[in-house]
Amino acid sequence: MNKTIEIQDLGLKDYKQTWDYQEHLFKAIVDIKIKNRQEDTDVETPNYFLFVEHPHVYTLGKSGDMSNLLLNERQLSEKGATFYKINRGGDITYHGPGQIVGYPILDLDNFFTDIHKYLRLLEETMILTLADYGLKAGRSEGETGVWLDVGSPFARKICAMGVRASRWVTMHGFALNVNANLGYFDNIIPCGIRGKAVTSLNVELGVEHVDEAEVKEKLLKHFSSLFEAEFLTFTLNNN
Repeated sequence: MNKTIEIQDLGLKDYKQTWDYQEHLFKAIVDIKIKNRQEDTDVETPNYFLFVEHPHVYTLGKSGDMSNLLLNERQLSEKGATFYKINRGGDITYHGPGQIVGYPILDLDNFFTDIHKYLRLLEETMILTLADYGLKAGRSEGETGVWLDVGSPFARKICAMGVRASRWVTMHGFALNVNANLGYFDNIIPCGIRGKAVTSLNVELGVEHVDEAEVKEKLLKHFSSLFEAEFLTFTLNNN
């Protein structure tokens, strides 16, 4: 089992370009697995973890409801935002500057074949990272993502999640609000959940800006510990 993961920080990158790149990596891993099975070989499968920041974009999961997008095409253009229906789970969410988006593209056969455990460990990565900043985050029963003040009237979401898995290979992932412009969430019913607020790390800490590189380091530290993984050298991809 290959528990090494290659980190790539794509910087600010168009959503569709990044989606296509994810699909490319995902397909390459699946192809290796199919060939191993057909030819009775044992070629090692790679694992990737992509960090990216997207220009303003709304994405709707395969089980999502279009009515949760509160903008028409003209209004999207006026706000400088794009919209995509995509092949992950979950409903509608927003990505934009000031948000750390992570896409683990893993062969879970290298770690464990349990998609629920995978999602719980992704959530735990966020919970532990937020604890490093003195925030008590948690899960909300029946609702995706990571929340603050769970179970209270003041519950607010700080991290959205949505994944796809096939042949135990994952793609898509999480979006953690760090220095996000929360006004863009007013244009959707986030994740299809009415009456729930959204927040960002800088807002919770009462500061103008949080060091995103530091947050990434903390995320990787907790992810590697929870998944018992080793990260390969940080790389930059501007293609």
